[in-house]
Order: sequence, then C-alpha cells, then structure tokens
Amino acid sequence: KMTKTTEIDEKKFRWEEERSTDGSKWRFLEHNGPVFAPSYEPLPDKVKFFYDGKHMKLSPPAEEVATFFAKMLDHEYSTKDIFRKNFFKDWRKEMTSEEKSKITDLNKCNFSQMNDYFKAQSEARKQMTKEEKRKIKEENERLLQEYGFCIMDNHKERIGNFRIEPPGLFRGRGDHPKMGMLKRRIRPEDIIINCSKDSKQPKPPPGKKWKEVRHDNKVTWLASWTENIQGSIKYIMLNPSSRIKGEKDWQKYETARRLKKCVDRLRTQYRDDWKSKEMRIRQRAVALYFIDKLALRAGNEKEEGETADTVGCCSLRVEHIQLYPKMDEQEFVVEFDFLGKDSIRYYNKIPVEKRVFKNLQLFLENKQPEDDLFDRLNTSILNKHLQELMDGLTAKVFRTYNASITLQQQLKELTTSDDSIPAKILSYNRANRAVAILCNHQRAPPKTFEKSMQNLQTKIDEKQIQLSTARKQLKAAKADHKASHDDKSKKTVEVKRKAVQRIEEQLMKLQVQATDREENKQIALGTSKLNYLDPRISVAWCKKYAIPIEKIYNKTQREKFAWAIDMAEKDYVF
Repeated sequence: KMTKTTEIDEKKFRWEEERSTDGSKWRFLEHNGPVFAPSYEPLPDKVKFFYDGKHMKLSPPAEEVATFFAKMLDHEYSTKDIFRKNFFKDWRKEMTSEEKSKITDLNKCNFSQMNDYFKAQSEARKQMTKEEKRKIKEENERLLQEYGFCIMDNHKERIGNFRIEPPGLFRGRGDHPKMGMLKRRIRPEDIIINCSKDSKQPKPPPGKKWKEVRHDNKVTWLASWTENIQGSIKYIMLNPSSRIKGEKDWQKYETARRLKKCVDRLRTQYRDDWKSKEMRIRQRAVALYFIDKLALRAGNEKEEGETADTVGCCSLRVEHIQLYPKMDEQEFVVEFDFLGKDSIRYYNKIPVEKRVFKNLQLFLENKQPEDDLFDRLNTSILNKHLQELMDGLTAKVFRTYNASITLQQQLKELTTSDDSIPAKILSYNRANRAVAILCNHQRAPPKTFEKSMQNLQTKIDEKQIQLSTARKQLKAAKADHKASHDDKSKKTVEVKRKAVQRIEEQLMKLQVQATDREENKQIALGTSKLNYLDPRISVAWCKKYAIPIEKIYNKTQREKFAWAIDMAEKDYVF
C-alpha cells in the first residue's frame, strides 16, 4: 500500500515524465467543432424604434445592431462620446441606403421600447418555472456532451470555451478608442479547424464550409478565428483542468523557480551594466531593473493607428515619467503615469537607486515628451538578452517569480496560527492583494458596492445588538446561579455563554468580511491568483493551517490546479 509521500512522488514523476517527452505535442485529436451563436430573431411588431419622434421599421441587419445599443441604454458606456460615435459609424454600415439617408443623428434615435422589451425578457427568465429551467439545463447538457469534449491521445478531455461569442458592441477597458464598435458575427467561413488527419473531422453547418482544416500537433488549440475589432486571433482551447494545460502551468511555475536560483546573479549583472560605456546596455539594464522591481510588462510594439495608446516598459515615452531628486523626504523618486495593458492606468511614485536615477536623467537629455525613453531598446532585443541570461526567461517569468515570492513572504508575515479561519482568510487575501498591487491589477469599484456595504453594515449593527442582549442574558443567568447554586441555573449559564461565543464569532466574521470588501474595492485579486501565483504556495498554506481548500479556490479553480492540490505538501517552499 503506497504511503502519502510515495503518492506525491509518483504524481511528481508523472508530471516530470510528461514534460520530458514534450506532452504539449499530441498524436491524435478529434472533436466536433464549435457551437455558433444563434441566428438573430427579429423583434415583435409591437416593439417599435422611433427616429425624430416617428416610428421607423428597420431592416433585420440594422435592427439587430440597434438592439445591441438598446440593451446598454442603462449602462454608462452609452453616454460616452467615443462609444456613441463608434457605434453610430458601424451601425450605419449595416443600414440600407434608405435608412442611411434618414438616420443621420444618434441623438434623434429612440431605443426605449427595445430597452423595455429586453428588461421584460430578463425578468421573464427570472420567473421561469422549474420545468422551463429543466429543459434549458437539459439542452445545455446535450450541447456540452456533443461539443464540450474532445479525444486527445486516447483521453477524453474537456474543452474550455466551445461556444462562439455572439455579436455585440466592443467595450474594452478604460477609455478604449474602439469602444462601441461592432463585434461582427463569427461564421463557419471565418473558422480554422485543427484536428489530426486520421480523425473524424468536424462538420460545418449545412451548406457552409470551414475557412481551413489544419493538422498541426505543435499547437493545442482546436479552432481559431480573427476578430474584427483589433485583428487579434481567438482560440478554442482545452479546459484548464486538462492534462496539457496542467502541464503547461506546472512548467511555468518551475521556470519561475529556476529564476529564483539565479536571480541574485542576474541582479548583480544588471547593476554592473548601469555603468556600461554603451548606452544600449545601460538602457537595457535600467529596463530590466523596472521589470524586476515593479513587475512591469515588457510591452509589445504596435502599429500606428486606432489602437489604444498603451505601453509597457520598453515602449515608455519621456512624457510617462517625472524625476524628483527629492520628494516626501525620499531621494531619487521616479513618478510613472501611463496606460498599461487593457488601458489600465499605471501610476506609481517609487524611490530608485542613485545610479538608476542618474541614468534616467541621461536618457531624457535633448528629448521631446513624445520621444522614447529607451530609444535603443525594444522587446525583441530585451527578450533575446533574457534568453541569454536563462533558458526560457521572459519578462512574464519575472512577474511570476516576484508575484509568487511576494505571496509566500506575505503569508508568512501575516498569518497567525491562533487566528480564526475567517481571520486567516483575510490574511490570505491581504497577501494576494499585495501581489495584485505589485502587478497593477486594478478594477473599477462594483456598481453595487455602496449598497452591499450598507447591507453588510446593517447586519453588523443587528449582530452587535444581538450580542449586547446575549451578554445581558448571560450576566442575569450568572446572577441567578450565584443566588440559587442549582444544576438548572448552572446549565442555563452554560447555554447563555455558548450563545455569546457563537454571536461573537458571527460578528467577527461579518466585520472581517467588511474589512476584506473595503480593501478589495479597487483591486482585482483573481488575475494574479490564476496566472501569476504558484498554486502550490496556497495549497501548502491551506494544509499547514487546516483551511479548507474551497475557501481559497472555487470548483473551476480546483479543477485547474488539480496537479498542485495533488503535489503540494504543507512544507512546500517556492
């Protein structure tokens, strides 16, 4: 009978064996292709669109795009000028020539009846009977069984996103310049299918053809297409819980652990390079310092045009930084202010080493605000250098390493063995928050935040009244027992004492919850937890402090990190 240690060793061996045989290459792949978004169903005749106060019947293509805007009337996006401008421009492309000649001003369009109709539809879905819900559930299950799995090398693997996203309006993040543009319907002619030659190939819908059928076993996607807004390629991939996905995850964190072993040498080297006689080497060394210290992304070169003005470390411009020899009693302060990935603003004031500050002053000399800060560096040059420093090293590996090591250190500092489970989870979220701040994972406060906090505070107030009452009852019970000294009053005291303890625990749990929500108001914890934090750190922490793993990872996340849950023991060190 295998011991627990032997089981762990067996599982670790399995992962290492699959890695050494390049488990990312499959030999056989068969699937049924994607599920397309349903065709557009025209609105009932009673739901009318008005232009300049007059009813106007729209053609089906124009009506469909109009419904996308109507559904968003209550959202702040519909009030933004750039969103409205882009929507109107793309909407007009779907109109007939007659519609174009009449509809020339979005402000004269009245979508209110459409909006009311979709609200009523939403409310009707909430009021569905059990039988109606059961039918929908059965249909979803049928689609899942038919399209949600593939056969890969004799294994039945779950597919992650087998449904094609329906058409709609692009939102983007921050003030994205393309918000409001029409995300077009994806059709079979747009789809590239990937499967093995000897498999039963997916059939396109009747009368349709795929764009292409490939047999590329060096990639792990099953289907791909190019979306029309930014020209990016979208993929249908395996579920995160699949063997290949799990292996890639494991490899990613093992690469970050390899960086841990040589990071001191790399830091010594880039510090030495700050004094190089060659400007290109100095720039590369300062950029690497920022990627290491601030977890900045390297940044990818983009073509000129309508894309959002987002930058990474290598593409920073002079206008994105300010230098202060002294600020707030700190020396050599650099102020960053730029739009990062997904148009999320990165703003930070950080003291740097004197040599870095002097180099930045040098890089800024005789430059205009729109000039590149690192004019002798790009991502290709940086990535080539990183590969020379360590096999497989990229800027993302630095982010993964610094995120994971930060979590491990913070958990060690913040967790107290005697704390309750809610208090320990608060400590975990605070450690995770430190990582999210490092990686600049921000979010807008939820619309319902203030209301939910008010509701939570009401519960806290009610619980405090309840606790006060319970304490008075305990005090009275103690006085009664002191006077009578009988067994009945003694039991009453014990019951009242347990009631007080229970209410105190409930109150503390609510107070911890309120603190946690307030601190997380503008920080997105999920991104770092799923992409940058070695899950074995979290699993080991749960095992060490007897925290149920479901308190940290939901069901989907537990499936994704099944390999870590299997492998990590409570003494795991990143």
